[in-house]
Amino acid sequence: MVRTARRLLTGPLLAVALGAGLVVAPQAAVAAGVTATIKVGTTLKVRSAPSLAAKVVGSLRNGQKVTVACTLTGQRVKGSLRTTTAWDKLGEGRYVSHGYVSASRTLPRCAVGSPTAVPVKAKPVTTRAAKKYVVGTVKSLEGRVNLRSAPSTSGAVLGSVASGSKINLVCAVTGQNVDGTVRTTSQWDRTTAGAYISHAYMYSGPIPACSGSTVPAPTVSLTPEQFIRASVPGAQRGWRDYGVPPSVTIAQAILESGWGRSGLSTVDKNYFGIKCQNGSYGKLANGCHVYRTNECTKAGNCFSTSAAFRTYATQSHSFRDHGNFLRVNPRYKPAFAYTKDANKFIWKVWKAGYATDPNYYTKVTGIMASWNLYQYDTWK
Repeated sequence: MVRTARRLLTGPLLAVALGAGLVVAPQAAVAAGVTATIKVGTTLKVRSAPSLAAKVVGSLRNGQKVTVACTLTGQRVKGSLRTTTAWDKLGEGRYVSHGYVSASRTLPRCAVGSPTAVPVKAKPVTTRAAKKYVVGTVKSLEGRVNLRSAPSTSGAVLGSVASGSKINLVCAVTGQNVDGTVRTTSQWDRTTAGAYISHAYMYSGPIPACSGSTVPAPTVSLTPEQFIRASVPGAQRGWRDYGVPPSVTIAQAILESGWGRSGLSTVDKNYFGIKCQNGSYGKLANGCHVYRTNECTKAGNCFSTSAAFRTYATQSHSFRDHGNFLRVNPRYKPAFAYTKDANKFIWKVWKAGYATDPNYYTKVTGIMASWNLYQYDTWK
């Protein structure tokens, strides 16, 4: 039910960006569809919605012919043919990124309802009161976010806003629970125009409760003890599959994700900063997400750039992929002579160039000792 709420909350754009590399015909969708060819290195996952976070409902091989009913806008994807926000609809509940599709002709847009905005009656406010609002920033990986007439996905759609948009918020109420990009919450924020937007897609400062309403308590971050308990299963599975000591995996996750509070870990469940390589994300991740990041040369010169990081369905998948990353990378091979000696293992990993921080080894082993993470090394 929560996943359904999220899909209902977001809607496709009315036009596909020209920069996506796709020319869209203005006519309604043609019933017969358009013949297209899949261009992918191995196989392409078919999703239940136009997002890499949506459920996988099938796969297509390179060169396979498909019939595209229409196209719409969803999550931005870097494909083998282009980087685009366009997704092609193959049938009800079946979507593929247009980044991997070569069509025989232009694709029609999927039919989208255009609800008429409903005026919202509001009491006049004084000039002083009108200035009392909190500026929020919309964050969505699934397209535009709807503004509604009530704090529920069943409320009438009054409009929509793109990710990155700034919105003036006056107060908050409790409504339908929504699983969004930023958080899962039942808080909805009322805008200065009287519309409602789910706080699940919002970054902002504290928002006061609307008169006569209550605001749900914010989600509490895991305590260190809770984070460690949540990390143990995935770390021990990584040991069984790849030979990385669980104490090392947990300590690195603590250090690199800030106890799971980093944006990369909270949004994409990536606790180690593992990147995608030429659009490939392996068997344990479920996609890529581009972030602005800082890179440094060996000479110590740092600069801002964009990088694609792997995204995961669960924390356990991230932990297991960490083990796989170390195992398949030849530079870390010497560490696997010490799979039952956690300190020597992380020493070899660090010396092989895992991190440029001169205190990285000391920091990791310090965390291992302070929190007695050695107890989770299952060979003991």
